Amino acid sequence: MHRSASRLTRVIACAAVPVIFAVSGCSSDSGKSADAGKKSDSSASPKSPSAKPTPLEKAAFSTLPDPCKTVQSKTIGTLVPHAKDENGTATKSNDLTSRASCSWNGLDENGLKGSDYHWLAVSQVRYDSHESLGSGNKRAEEQFNKQLQTAKTVEGAQNTKNDPVGGVGDQGTSVTYATKKDGADFFNTTVIVRTQNVVITLDYNAAAYEGAAAPDPAKLLEGAVAASREAVNSVAAANQQPNGSQPPATSPPPSAEAS
Repeated sequence: MHRSASRLTRVIACAAVPVIFAVSGCSSDSGKSADAGKKSDSSASPKSPSAKPTPLEKAAFSTLPDPCKTVQSKTIGTLVPHAKDENGTATKSNDLTSRASCSWNGLDENGLKGSDYHWLAVSQVRYDSHESLGSGNKRAEEQFNKQLQTAKTVEGAQNTKNDPVGGVGDQGTSVTYATKKDGADFFNTTVIVRTQNVVITLDYNAAAYEGAAAPDPAKLLEGAVAASREAVNSVAAANQQPNGSQPPATSPPPSAEAS
Protein backbone atom coordinates (compact mmCIF):
# COMPACT_ATOMS: atom_id res chain seq x y z
CA MET A 1 0.00 0.00 0.00
CA HIS A 2 2.90 2.33 0.89
CA ARG A 3 4.60 1.55 -2.40
CA SER A 4 1.47 2.31 -4.37
CA ALA A 5 1.15 5.73 -2.70
CA SER A 6 4.78 6.64 -3.43
CA ARG A 7 4.48 5.57 -7.03
CA LEU A 8 1.31 7.64 -7.45
CA THR A 9 3.06 10.72 -6.01
CA ARG A 10 5.91 10.35 -8.52
CA VAL A 11 3.51 10.02 -11.45
CA ILE A 12 1.61 13.20 -10.49
CA ALA A 13 4.86 15.15 -10.03
CA CYS A 14 6.19 14.09 -13.42
CA ALA A 15 2.92 14.86 -15.14
CA ALA A 16 2.89 18.41 -13.68
CA VAL A 17 6.32 19.39 -15.06
CA PRO A 18 5.36 19.48 -18.78
CA VAL A 19 2.33 21.66 -17.97
CA ILE A 20 4.56 24.37 -16.41
CA PHE A 21 6.99 24.23 -19.31
CA ALA A 22 4.13 24.42 -21.79
CA VAL A 23 2.72 27.56 -20.15
CA SER A 24 6.15 29.14 -19.96
CA GLY A 25 6.83 28.23 -23.57
CA CYS A 26 3.54 29.69 -24.83
CA SER A 27 4.20 32.94 -22.96
CA SER A 28 7.67 33.30 -24.51
CA ASP A 29 6.47 32.48 -28.04
CA SER A 30 3.60 34.92 -27.67
CA GLY A 31 5.98 37.82 -26.90
CA LYS A 32 8.20 37.00 -29.85
CA SER A 33 5.20 36.81 -32.14
CA ALA A 34 3.92 40.22 -30.98
CA ASP A 35 7.34 41.81 -31.44
CA ALA A 36 7.60 40.31 -34.89
CA GLY A 37 4.15 41.64 -35.75
CA LYS A 38 5.13 45.14 -34.67
CA LYS A 39 8.31 45.03 -36.75
CA SER A 40 6.34 43.72 -39.69
CA ASP A 41 3.72 46.46 -39.36
CA SER A 42 6.28 49.24 -39.03
CA SER A 43 8.32 48.03 -41.96
CA ALA A 44 5.22 47.52 -44.10
CA SER A 45 3.78 51.03 -43.58
CA PRO A 46 4.97 53.31 -46.40
CA LYS A 47 6.41 56.73 -45.58
CA SER A 48 3.92 59.53 -46.22
CA PRO A 49 5.13 61.96 -48.88
CA SER A 50 5.80 65.53 -47.69
CA ALA A 51 2.82 67.80 -48.29
CA LYS A 52 3.25 70.43 -50.98
CA PRO A 53 2.94 74.02 -49.69
CA THR A 54 -0.30 75.75 -50.59
CA PRO A 55 0.32 78.57 -53.10
CA LEU A 56 0.06 81.96 -51.40
CA GLU A 57 -3.00 83.94 -52.43
CA LYS A 58 -2.05 86.61 -54.94
CA ALA A 59 -3.07 90.18 -54.12
CA ALA A 60 -6.08 91.18 -56.23
CA PHE A 61 -5.08 94.83 -56.66
CA SER A 62 -1.58 95.83 -57.72
CA THR A 63 -1.94 99.62 -57.76
CA LEU A 64 -3.97 102.55 -56.42
CA PRO A 65 -5.85 105.29 -58.25
CA ASP A 66 -4.92 108.96 -58.07
CA PRO A 67 -6.04 109.79 -54.50
CA CYS A 68 -7.52 113.15 -55.53
CA LYS A 69 -9.66 111.44 -58.17
CA THR A 70 -11.09 108.66 -56.03
CA VAL A 71 -14.20 110.78 -55.39
CA GLN A 72 -16.06 112.44 -58.26
CA SER A 73 -15.78 116.22 -58.58
CA LYS A 74 -19.58 116.51 -58.39
CA THR A 75 -19.54 114.73 -55.03
CA ILE A 76 -16.77 116.99 -53.77
CA GLY A 77 -18.87 120.02 -54.71
CA THR A 78 -21.77 118.64 -52.66
CA LEU A 79 -19.81 117.51 -49.60
CA VAL A 80 -17.35 120.42 -49.47
CA PRO A 81 -19.12 123.59 -50.72
CA HIS A 82 -16.71 126.36 -51.74
CA ALA A 83 -13.71 124.05 -51.51
CA LYS A 84 -10.46 126.01 -51.33
CA ASP A 85 -9.04 123.70 -54.02
CA GLU A 86 -11.55 121.55 -55.90
CA ASN A 87 -8.68 119.33 -57.13
CA GLY A 88 -7.73 118.49 -53.56
CA THR A 89 -4.38 118.43 -51.80
CA ALA A 90 -2.46 115.17 -52.09
CA THR A 91 -0.19 113.98 -49.31
CA LYS A 92 3.35 113.15 -50.36
CA SER A 93 4.20 109.45 -50.53
CA ASN A 94 7.30 107.46 -51.45
CA ASP A 95 5.16 104.81 -53.15
CA LEU A 96 1.83 106.00 -54.54
CA THR A 97 0.97 102.46 -55.63
CA SER A 98 0.86 101.35 -51.97
CA ARG A 99 -0.12 104.42 -49.96
CA ALA A 100 -1.90 107.62 -51.04
CA SER A 101 -4.28 110.23 -49.63
CA CYS A 102 -5.97 113.50 -50.54
CA SER A 103 -8.02 116.11 -48.67
CA TRP A 104 -10.41 119.00 -49.36
CA ASN A 105 -11.67 121.79 -47.13
CA GLY A 106 -13.97 124.74 -47.63
CA LEU A 107 -15.72 127.54 -45.75
CA ASP A 108 -19.18 128.48 -46.96
CA GLU A 109 -19.82 132.03 -45.71
CA ASN A 110 -23.45 133.16 -45.50
CA GLY A 111 -23.10 136.65 -44.06
CA LEU A 112 -25.39 137.22 -41.10
CA LYS A 113 -26.53 133.60 -41.27
CA GLY A 114 -23.09 132.42 -40.26
CA SER A 115 -20.63 130.09 -41.95
CA ASP A 116 -20.33 126.35 -42.56
CA TYR A 117 -17.00 124.57 -42.59
CA HIS A 118 -16.46 121.14 -44.22
CA TRP A 119 -13.39 118.91 -44.45
CA LEU A 120 -13.01 115.63 -46.33
CA ALA A 121 -10.02 113.29 -46.54
CA VAL A 122 -9.58 109.96 -48.31
CA SER A 123 -6.64 107.66 -47.63
CA GLN A 124 -5.79 104.35 -49.30
CA VAL A 125 -3.35 101.65 -48.21
CA ARG A 126 -2.61 98.60 -50.35
CA TYR A 127 -1.01 95.36 -49.17
CA ASP A 128 0.86 92.75 -51.22
CA SER A 129 0.98 89.06 -50.37
CA HIS A 130 4.18 88.10 -48.58
CA GLU A 131 5.40 84.63 -47.59
CA SER A 132 6.33 85.65 -44.03
CA LEU A 133 3.49 88.14 -43.47
CA GLY A 134 0.54 86.41 -45.16
CA SER A 135 -1.80 87.23 -48.01
CA GLY A 136 -2.63 90.77 -49.02
CA ASN A 137 -6.26 90.26 -48.01
CA LYS A 138 -5.29 89.04 -44.54
CA ARG A 139 -2.91 91.95 -44.00
CA ALA A 140 -5.55 94.41 -45.16
CA GLU A 141 -8.08 92.89 -42.79
CA GLU A 142 -5.65 93.39 -39.90
CA GLN A 143 -5.18 97.03 -40.92
CA PHE A 144 -8.95 97.47 -41.19
CA ASN A 145 -9.33 96.38 -37.56
CA LYS A 146 -6.54 98.71 -36.43
CA GLN A 147 -8.07 101.68 -38.23
CA LEU A 148 -11.46 100.90 -36.72
CA GLN A 149 -9.99 100.77 -33.23
CA THR A 150 -8.25 104.12 -33.81
CA ALA A 151 -11.49 105.73 -34.99
CA LYS A 152 -13.34 104.45 -31.92
CA THR A 153 -10.83 105.91 -29.48
CA VAL A 154 -10.37 109.51 -30.66
CA GLU A 155 -9.37 111.72 -27.76
CA GLY A 156 -12.14 114.08 -26.69
CA ALA A 157 -14.79 112.29 -28.76
CA GLN A 158 -18.36 112.38 -27.47
CA ASN A 159 -21.38 110.21 -28.29
CA THR A 160 -19.27 107.78 -30.31
CA LYS A 161 -21.29 105.29 -32.34
CA ASN A 162 -20.23 102.66 -34.85
CA ASP A 163 -22.37 100.75 -37.32
CA PRO A 164 -21.69 98.29 -40.15
CA VAL A 165 -21.81 99.67 -43.67
CA GLY A 166 -23.24 97.17 -46.14
CA GLY A 167 -22.76 97.02 -49.89
CA VAL A 168 -19.41 98.83 -49.87
CA GLY A 169 -16.35 96.64 -50.41
CA ASP A 170 -15.77 93.41 -48.49
CA GLN A 171 -15.91 95.04 -45.06
CA GLY A 172 -17.25 98.41 -43.99
CA THR A 173 -17.90 100.24 -40.73
CA SER A 174 -18.82 103.83 -39.90
CA VAL A 175 -17.85 105.67 -36.71
CA THR A 176 -19.59 108.93 -35.79
CA TYR A 177 -18.77 111.25 -32.90
CA ALA A 178 -18.73 114.91 -31.84
CA THR A 179 -15.74 117.02 -30.76
CA LYS A 180 -15.11 120.61 -29.71
CA LYS A 181 -12.41 122.73 -31.33
CA ASP A 182 -11.79 126.46 -30.97
CA GLY A 183 -15.18 126.87 -29.35
CA ALA A 184 -17.06 125.21 -32.23
CA ASP A 185 -18.89 121.88 -32.27
CA PHE A 186 -17.56 119.52 -34.93
CA PHE A 187 -19.59 116.56 -36.17
CA ASN A 188 -17.33 113.80 -37.44
CA THR A 189 -17.87 110.73 -39.57
CA THR A 190 -15.23 108.12 -40.38
CA VAL A 191 -15.97 105.31 -42.83
CA ILE A 192 -13.47 102.47 -43.01
CA VAL A 193 -13.75 100.04 -45.91
CA ARG A 194 -11.73 97.03 -47.06
CA THR A 195 -11.92 95.99 -50.69
CA GLN A 196 -9.76 92.89 -51.19
CA ASN A 197 -6.18 93.94 -50.26
CA VAL A 198 -6.88 97.68 -50.04
CA VAL A 199 -8.11 99.62 -46.99
CA ILE A 200 -9.84 102.97 -47.56
CA THR A 201 -10.41 105.40 -44.69
CA LEU A 202 -12.67 108.37 -45.35
CA ASP A 203 -12.92 111.17 -42.78
CA TYR A 204 -15.61 113.80 -43.13
CA ASN A 205 -16.47 116.50 -40.64
CA ALA A 206 -18.36 119.79 -40.50
CA ALA A 207 -18.89 122.67 -38.10
CA ALA A 208 -21.09 125.78 -37.89
CA TYR A 209 -19.84 129.26 -37.01
CA GLU A 210 -21.43 132.55 -36.03
CA GLY A 211 -24.97 131.32 -35.60
CA ALA A 212 -25.19 128.98 -38.59
CA ALA A 213 -27.37 125.89 -38.21
CA ALA A 214 -25.54 122.86 -36.88
CA PRO A 215 -24.68 120.18 -39.46
CA ASP A 216 -27.01 117.20 -39.72
CA PRO A 217 -25.04 114.08 -38.60
CA ALA A 218 -27.32 111.80 -40.64
CA LYS A 219 -26.59 113.71 -43.85
CA LEU A 220 -22.88 113.74 -43.10
CA LEU A 221 -22.93 109.96 -42.72
CA GLU A 222 -24.95 109.51 -45.90
CA GLY A 223 -22.49 111.64 -47.86
CA ALA A 224 -19.47 109.86 -46.41
CA VAL A 225 -20.83 106.42 -47.33
CA ALA A 226 -21.58 107.57 -50.89
CA ALA A 227 -18.05 108.95 -51.25
CA SER A 228 -16.59 105.70 -49.87
CA ARG A 229 -18.50 103.72 -52.48
CA GLU A 230 -16.98 105.90 -55.21
CA ALA A 231 -13.51 105.35 -53.74
CA VAL A 232 -13.99 101.57 -53.82
CA ASN A 233 -15.09 101.74 -57.47
CA SER A 234 -12.02 103.86 -58.27
CA VAL A 235 -9.70 101.17 -56.92
CA ALA A 236 -11.40 98.53 -59.07
CA ALA A 237 -11.24 100.75 -62.16
CA ALA A 238 -7.53 101.46 -61.65
CA ASN A 239 -6.79 97.72 -61.69
CA GLN A 240 -8.89 96.70 -64.71
CA GLN A 241 -7.20 94.69 -67.42
CA PRO A 242 -7.14 96.01 -71.02
CA ASN A 243 -10.14 93.81 -71.80
CA GLY A 244 -12.05 95.31 -68.87
CA SER A 245 -11.79 92.26 -66.61
CA GLN A 246 -10.53 92.26 -63.04
CA PRO A 247 -7.21 90.56 -62.17
CA PRO A 248 -7.41 87.06 -60.64
CA ALA A 249 -7.68 87.01 -56.87
CA THR A 250 -5.55 83.89 -56.43
CA SER A 251 -2.19 82.90 -57.81
CA PRO A 252 -1.90 80.08 -60.38
CA PRO A 253 -0.36 76.76 -59.33
CA PRO A 254 3.47 76.59 -59.28
CA SER A 255 3.64 74.57 -62.51
CA ALA A 256 1.69 77.23 -64.38
CA GLU A 257 3.95 79.99 -63.04
CA ALA A 258 7.09 78.15 -64.09
CA SER A 259 5.90 77.52 -67.65
